[in-house]
Amino acid sequence: MGKKLPYTPNSQVRSALRKLFLRSRERAAAIRRDKYTCQACGVKQSRAKGKEVNVEVHHKEGILNWELLFEAVRFYLLCKPDDLITYCKECHEAKENNLSVKNGKRGDI
Repeated sequence: MGKKLPYTPNSQVRSALRKLFLRSRERAAAIRRDKYTCQACGVKQSRAKGKEVNVEVHHKEGILNWELLFEAVRFYLLCKPDDLITYCKECHEAKENNLSVKNGKRGDI
């Protein structure tokens, strides 16, 4: 087994983004709009036994720049540990809402 990387590999980021897209409302809306039908050959999605056909969603212009996506995810979400801090749920919610929590009491910043 290889050495564990100190950062999340691009393959894992790509996999997570793919899962997000597969469950997205935008993807579902495109399938509904096209009435579950292939826009190239006209075959319709089917789950009938022996006649299973699945339709898939394709980006017309492709994913133009995976490297730019990875860079944005790393900059804004998967940043260096030095740029992260650990909070309890209450303090994290307060911080997200620009409030301060001192000695268990919330107050405006």
